[in-house]
Amino acid sequence: MNVILQENIEGVGYVGDLLKVANGYARNYLLPRGKAIEANTRNLKALEHLKRVSSHRAKKDIEVFDELGKKVSKVSLSFEVQTGKEDKLFGAVTSRDIAEGLLAHGIEVDRRKIQLNHPIKELGTFTVPLKLHRDVTAQISLAVIKKGKDEGQTGSSDPKTVTEKPDQPQVSEVNP
Repeated sequence: MNVILQENIEGVGYVGDLLKVANGYARNYLLPRGKAIEANTRNLKALEHLKRVSSHRAKKDIEVFDELGKKVSKVSLSFEVQTGKEDKLFGAVTSRDIAEGLLAHGIEVDRRKIQLNHPIKELGTFTVPLKLHRDVTAQISLAVIKKGKDEGQTGSSDPKTVTEKPDQPQVSEVNP
């Protein structure tokens, strides 16, 4: 069945695309949810008219998103996180954290546009893509650093570590 998409659907297509899909997919999912309309002659003529009208607006949108992409690419974010032994993070840096960091720099980006496959759970420098528009993708650089570098560098020479003596048994108190 031929359909015209009314919404962007990940992995399927974008608004206004004319697609041939399985009959069941169209009848049971796309059409009832309003994500697509049937591609008959009347709807095809309306689609052509909308494409002519919206092409100018789409060019303006791409220019705006391209400017935003350049702005975002200039920003470098730094996250100070608490770490445990062997520099393992407590928690993770997520797309929500990145969106809040960009907002602090005066750039508002929807967190769903940040293309993180999985949350960042290690120290280091990372480059994360932001898909601002289907034709515009920007890169942002992140630095995940240890909170309180001076305190955490002592590591195993920390005076609070307890060493066991093989001669003496270890006793622990339990309070009822």
